Amino acid sequence: MRFVDEATITVAGGKGGNGCLGFRREKYIPFGGPDGGDGGDGGSVYLVADEGLSTLTDFRYKREFRAQSGQQGSGSNRTGGAGQDLEVTVPLGTVVHDADTTELIGDLTRHGQRLRVAAGGFHGLGNTRYKSSVNRAPRQTSPGSPGEQRRLALELRLLADVGLLGAPNAGKSTLLGAVSKASPKIADYPFTTLNPELGVVEVDRVRRFVMADIPGLIEGSAAGAGLGTQFLRHLARTRLLLHVVDLCPLDPDTSPAAEVRKLIPELEAFSPELAALPRWLVLNKADLLLPEEAASLGAEVARELGWHGSLFIVSAATGGGCQALCEAVMRHLEQLPATASA
Repeated sequence: MRFVDEATITVAGGKGGNGCLGFRREKYIPFGGPDGGDGGDGGSVYLVADEGLSTLTDFRYKREFRAQSGQQGSGSNRTGGAGQDLEVTVPLGTVVHDADTTELIGDLTRHGQRLRVAAGGFHGLGNTRYKSSVNRAPRQTSPGSPGEQRRLALELRLLADVGLLGAPNAGKSTLLGAVSKASPKIADYPFTTLNPELGVVEVDRVRRFVMADIPGLIEGSAAGAGLGTQFLRHLARTRLLLHVVDLCPLDPDTSPAAEVRKLIPELEAFSPELAALPRWLVLNKADLLLPEEAASLGAEVARELGWHGSLFIVSAATGGGCQALCEAVMRHLEQLPATASA
């Protein structure tokens, strides 16, 4: 299934039913009077979060959603039936904006959460409503009002605790596959990952967290180079970024520290809030070096960057150092205030 994380749809509530113009006509009741009933309210449109969905691809084929209209009232003071509400399912993490005003309407982060995005119209009044001491045979009714209609911009932001950040071929997908049951595509060429990928990391039988991998960033991504920064939004809800760096870059003229420096401006250009998230360095592919060489190179990278934060040396290919990394991440998350993934 193709991964789609943006969509624009039109939603409309149902029209309210018209009021009825009616009079009683019964034998032996010469002054029956008005008996026109009210119409029914129109149905509303709701977005409902469904944890079984992972993409907005369905909205590529259907873009218009309208709830059922209310029925007209009838004689004998019978009220018309209300229109049925329409529920449209969306993935967890869907952010909803008004496409015309950019107003934030809601953020669906819990399974089963409902958000009304288009209210149904109000019912019309039957002529019974207009009966009075001076108007005993009113011929006045009111029509039902139209339902609310609006264009919505849907944006999917994955729900994850930890996000993987790094250049293409840094080994992010390999790391995700090594620490979780996810099966990301892995190959020996850049931009293997074309879509965000989620994996659940089980530190032990009761402690776990969700990790997200996105396509790699390169210098100039904020200006559209490579795959750009379009997928960085999926790291906005994370509480920790793991900056994965290749200890042995393919280009002999570059260094791990230089690779780190290239990506920080891209992150800041996309979102200062995202750039301000806690970020750890994860130096990958240590299996290509002797243990003492990897440790020495890691210390050199920290010196070049003036890095005083958390730094880990791992080998995603062999699993070396991955368990220690995951346990440290779990401890960090447990120390943070308890909040929903958002």
